[in-house]
Amino acid sequence: MGVEKNNFIPLSVPTIKGNEWKYVKECLDTEWVSSVGQYVDRFEKDICQFTGSKYAVACVNGTSALHIALQLAGVKPGDEVIVPTVTFIAPVNTIRYLGAEPVFMDCDDFFNIDIEKTEEFIKQETEYKEGLTINKTTGSTIRAIVPVHMFGNAVNMERILPVCNERNIMIVEDATESLGTYYIEGSIKNKHTGTIGQLGCYSFNGNKIITTGGGGMIVTDDIGHAKKAKYLTTQAKDDEVRFVHNEVGYNYRLTNIQAALGVAQLERLSDFINIKKDNYNLYKKNIDTIQGLHLAEVPGYANNNHWMYPLFVEKVEYGMDREGLMQHLSNNGIQTRPLWYLNHLQKPYIKSQGYKIEKAYELLAKTLNIPCSTNLTERDILKVVRVLKQ
Repeated sequence: MGVEKNNFIPLSVPTIKGNEWKYVKECLDTEWVSSVGQYVDRFEKDICQFTGSKYAVACVNGTSALHIALQLAGVKPGDEVIVPTVTFIAPVNTIRYLGAEPVFMDCDDFFNIDIEKTEEFIKQETEYKEGLTINKTTGSTIRAIVPVHMFGNAVNMERILPVCNERNIMIVEDATESLGTYYIEGSIKNKHTGTIGQLGCYSFNGNKIITTGGGGMIVTDDIGHAKKAKYLTTQAKDDEVRFVHNEVGYNYRLTNIQAALGVAQLERLSDFINIKKDNYNLYKKNIDTIQGLHLAEVPGYANNNHWMYPLFVEKVEYGMDREGLMQHLSNNGIQTRPLWYLNHLQKPYIKSQGYKIEKAYELLAKTLNIPCSTNLTERDILKVVRVLKQ
């Protein structure tokens, strides 16, 4: 649905105005429509070229990419994985897929995992024995950490790298929302989110900055991880002719048609990021003059892809809380989305360990994401602002 149809402004929809039809038609004309074809390979190579990663393995969605990446990181039943409570539930679920347990961390002002509290937890609540980091409370091995680059905001990876390296904690970056975000200072200057840890994952869901309808990608600089990822995502075939399988594999391969969409979308990613940034600035200039409303800032140490536009709603100053504003905007044909319910409060994870979670409650109560599509017009943005002022 286009953003201007019937005066309805959706939260986030794709822009399909490049070579998508041409490339998909080529797949149909040549009948290469499934998980083998030139566009799968091309999409992987294009992602490598864009992000600077050495290897990329296409997957059916971001969740499958995270699942395989955590398996490659060595996560096993009984292990623990550090993860933020503020995130879509997918990375948390993939920890459980492997029989491991999440350890939940608080968030910072940018919705990202709180680095200070994470460092504190590792240094004070764990001990290092025989090359493993052991949780003092549970006795379990903390095998990995999943920093999630929320809404396109880059986690301060430069700060978390040393303690993870010292403690042999594998880093699996959830960069599913931050394709195109890269660091502009420090020792990781010019590196893209997803390429700092041992493994990184992207998503190409319909609401992401580029889309393949569904789809994901694992990136890594380790050829061993790359080969194993391709092996596991294609049913772990040891003899493709005689169908011999020595491990449990998965049907996680991206199709050629989806990859064709991805190749076309990636050709326009730089333009999409510029549009996102311009729209963010237009929103911010207008919204920050409204008492009780404030468009969230982004980290100054990175160039942001501005995937989502989180709006802070201060109930007392604005005269309406987040829930009331969400309904008011809906009544005026504007789709919005609150922050995800905190994962340490979700029923499957209510008994999991959390550490000093405080800021997350505040952001949960007052955050509302407003329309951010790349085909959003100035007229759309000013309508949103007008309704916010009413």
